[in-house]
Amino acid sequence: MKYMLLMQFGAQSDLAPMHTWAPEEVTAHLDFMKEFHAELTEEGELVGGEGLADPGQARTVRAGSDGAPVVTDGPYPETKEFLMGYWIVDCETEQRAHELAARASAAPGPGGRPANMPIEVRQVMSAPPADL
Repeated sequence: MKYMLLMQFGAQSDLAPMHTWAPEEVTAHLDFMKEFHAELTEEGELVGGEGLADPGQARTVRAGSDGAPVVTDGPYPETKEFLMGYWIVDCETEQRAHELAARASAAPGPGGRPANMPIEVRQVMSAPPADL
């Protein structure tokens, strides 16, 4: 089964913003993520994944009355959480997806301590529910 692991940052985490980390702390974190990506690839569990740009670069898009895109800046300052990145993994069990999420959560943060970032785990639907 496929699962999406969503790496969140914000209210659910006591983690200081990454721009406040020392350069060597950022490097250790990114090195961990590269190694994690390589391990998922070696195990044949990685379907895909990406880190995301800072939310200050995000835009919200809606269809206007004529179907043309209406673009606004976002998220707004009151946003307390944002998505930092994601992986889509193909695992035999939900338990394995939870194990992978826990490993990602333990990426090093400031002082080399585990960041303990919340990782949301959601199954990727392969088809609409049977009752539809």
